[in-house]
Amino acid sequence: MNQRAKDLLVSGARELGIELNKEQLQRLDLFAEELKKWNKKINLTAITDDDGIAQKHLVDSLSLLKVVRGPGKLLDIGSGGGFPGIPVQVVAPDLEVVSVDAVVKKISFQKQAVRLLKLTNFTALHVRAETLAESYPKTFHWIVSRAFSDLSSFVSMAMPLMRDDGRIVAMKGRNAAEEIAEAETDLQALGVAVDKVEHFNLPGTEEARALIVLRKVL
Repeated sequence: MNQRAKDLLVSGARELGIELNKEQLQRLDLFAEELKKWNKKINLTAITDDDGIAQKHLVDSLSLLKVVRGPGKLLDIGSGGGFPGIPVQVVAPDLEVVSVDAVVKKISFQKQAVRLLKLTNFTALHVRAETLAESYPKTFHWIVSRAFSDLSSFVSMAMPLMRDDGRIVAMKGRNAAEEIAEAETDLQALGVAVDKVEHFNLPGTEEARALIVLRKVL
């Protein structure tokens, strides 16, 4: 990434309460460069400019750490080019990340990126999330996604995979309150309640973000 984008990444992370060290910045930059290289061959992202990658992928991914804390196991469903899982693992290596996507080329990219960045606590799986419960029942402390438009479907898929004391985190935009209201009946039927909602603007932009944190009703 160019220097301006690196500066945006550092300042954006700082606004989230994260001080990136030299090694973390180098790894995130290397990841961004690999993303751009692969994106010329396969469609990983529509965001291809350095500033956009820094803010709308890297900083946006790191915003998850406003509510997620390690150590523990984190599942990233529908992870595409590795967001938020790879940037989160770079900054929070005590989180054991399992990243799943149904598109094999996207998982191939993630595996290459993980090798390049020498991430040792990250597993990328080409699998449909609906089939995971057999292999990972009640396994994860955190289940996250940027990909789901439908909150009820995401929670329904996540429930069998989450530990009783775990949390589901839906990464959303400005319409979070409406999405929660629309899903209220389904969430009650699933035995899930909203634990908290973290509202903020994506650092360096006026774009609204929300992290919806949900828990089982025990």
